[in-house]
Amino acid sequence: MPESQTPVAVPLARQPLGMLKSLAAARNNVLSIIPYIATQQPVVSGTTGVRWHMLMDPDAIRRVLLEELENYPKSDVTKNLLRPAIGESLFIAEGAHWRWQRRAAAPVFSHRNVSALAPVMSAAAEASLARIEAADKCASDIYAEMVRATFDITASVTLSGSALFSSDEVHRAIDAYIAAAGKLSLFDILGLPMWVPRPSRVMAGASLKQMKTIADDAVNSRRSAGAGDVPDLLDLLLEGEDPETGRSMSTAELRDNLLTFIVAGHETTALTLAWAFYLCAFDQDVQDKARAEAQSALQGRTATAADLPNLPYCRMIIDEALRLYPPAALVSRTAQAPDTLAGREVKKGDTVMIPIYALHRNALLWDDPDAFRPERFAEKPQRYAYLPFGDGPRICIGASFALQEAVIILATLLAKRRFSPVKGKTPDPVMILTLRPEGGVWLTSEAV
Repeated sequence: MPESQTPVAVPLARQPLGMLKSLAAARNNVLSIIPYIATQQPVVSGTTGVRWHMLMDPDAIRRVLLEELENYPKSDVTKNLLRPAIGESLFIAEGAHWRWQRRAAAPVFSHRNVSALAPVMSAAAEASLARIEAADKCASDIYAEMVRATFDITASVTLSGSALFSSDEVHRAIDAYIAAAGKLSLFDILGLPMWVPRPSRVMAGASLKQMKTIADDAVNSRRSAGAGDVPDLLDLLLEGEDPETGRSMSTAELRDNLLTFIVAGHETTALTLAWAFYLCAFDQDVQDKARAEAQSALQGRTATAADLPNLPYCRMIIDEALRLYPPAALVSRTAQAPDTLAGREVKKGDTVMIPIYALHRNALLWDDPDAFRPERFAEKPQRYAYLPFGDGPRICIGASFALQEAVIILATLLAKRRFSPVKGKTPDPVMILTLRPEGGVWLTSEAV
């Protein structure tokens, strides 16, 4: 790592912001409302329209995500942002409605099914490498490249062979929706009820309608045509049923879950890879070590699922990128009953936040927390101190899919190319719905 330097970080709040400053800060970068002391303490509380508590204590987080799950449903802010796009899908649903969908969808992401989809990931890694080789030593935005690669994977494994499905159309619709609807509203901070319209989300109506129409057409088309030789995620969802009740998903439920997997499936992995390549360019020693491992394991081939056990250091880089730049960097819940968390009184209706960005950089939990040190993942981190995919019953259902995809692409590219930063083009970590590198991740690369 360059001497006395650490990778880019979000400047956290050094003094209380108040209502209007919080709104202005949140609309530019949600993470900038996190107080710096959240990286030094187990819990921070305050009032900004509503009472809130930020948790960095693993035992308290365990209580929220596991032991008292029903008492801490997703907050109305989260639901206001996402329900118009993905309805009552797995990501939004609560209670019994969530449980039956989770049981029905779980087999879709079994180890066997995820491994069976690996050839699509390897093909996307090859195509990405070819595009990067074509650019040769010219600077390119690796974030845009990773968005393309991961979206190709998600489109292929979600809706393979659908004549009515246009990857570009869906991608444009998703981006338009996030741009229009993803910014925090003053109404959210004030805790106004969900029936009060949020102007930016009303503006997003056209993108929303287009996304849902495309997905509905794809579901209905597949129902008529039947599954192909190798089932994709839509085939598996259509076949899925709750083992307890035998219930299967309606067209609307299939559509909402399909959109959830498409939106979450490519965006979060693209971000993880973009930040991983930024970090490898930032620290050439780490990059050299990973390249040596990848070259030894792959022997000139594209990485496959079978290579993953021989790529532990590449996996550590992905884990460390997820620690420093978690895509879902802040989650919030609403307390349904009084409780005590980390010694702090919680009242019914309080917002309970887990600022994962601050948790992953908390000095009580991590040595040299702002430094890029993949080796720290040679040992398993403390439970509930590291939450790139959440934890408890609602842990991300696609975690193994995302990790497999990320390591295959990272190893394939590092084995053949050396990446270097572009002077004056350092990315800026900004969270709207996800933690994105504002301005892109501009790197040059050369053959090795």
